[in-house]
Amino acid sequence: MIIRKSPAEIDKIRISCQILGELLDLLAEKIMPGVSTWDLDAFAYDFIIKNGAKPAFKGYQVPGLSPFPSTLCTSLNSVIVHGFPSKKVILKEGDIISIDVGAIKDGYYSDAARTYAVGTISPDAQRLMEVTLNALYKGIEAAIPGNRVGDISNAIGTYVASMGYYVADDLTGHGVGRYLHEEPQIPNAGSAGHGPRLQPGMTLAIEPMVNIGTNRVKENGWEFSVADGTLSAHFEHTILITDSQPEILTVAKGERV
Repeated sequence: MIIRKSPAEIDKIRISCQILGELLDLLAEKIMPGVSTWDLDAFAYDFIIKNGAKPAFKGYQVPGLSPFPSTLCTSLNSVIVHGFPSKKVILKEGDIISIDVGAIKDGYYSDAARTYAVGTISPDAQRLMEVTLNALYKGIEAAIPGNRVGDISNAIGTYVASMGYYVADDLTGHGVGRYLHEEPQIPNAGSAGHGPRLQPGMTLAIEPMVNIGTNRVKENGWEFSVADGTLSAHFEHTILITDSQPEILTVAKGERV
């Protein structure tokens, strides 16, 4: 069932989302060569707690896996999503790192992601990040009342393919708000005019995950990586379907790459 939110619920989700927007901007100042992903995770945990919220990912459970151990998903280079922070993972010049994070504030969830350059990166990595961010906004532009979920999927997938890249197989966006993962699933490729109709009050996490070399993924527990070891990037916003244009709730000032 797709949950349409009341104005009071939307206000609470908006506050939760604002925490993430600010956090993602602050992390941009922390990401540099020599920093461990463990330190980034500790900073994010403290920030979320100081804002009266709780990390949404830490302790999250799915069947067959141990609870997710961290505040952040820190996914480096060919890791698409769900990488674990570690004291042993030290950022190096030329890396790209995707940070995915969620928060719970007053019982309502937010979810957002951004890919960051570590120092000076290659032209290929820079272009991948730009295409992935543009794909996110292509999807958001299609999130208007009366359209269907497939219109979001088609906007993302068509653009990514036109740029010579691949969306990661079987990794999707989703509804978010009362729960971290709600209906509907939002694939990053699909047919326009298909799927549930978008209606005001829906809150959705749109999140293209884009690979350079292949759509295929390999799975290792929580972690998903590009099957051929090429680079992947990930951007995500929580948005609100309104009576007209979508509202980005996880507003961030510094996400342009």
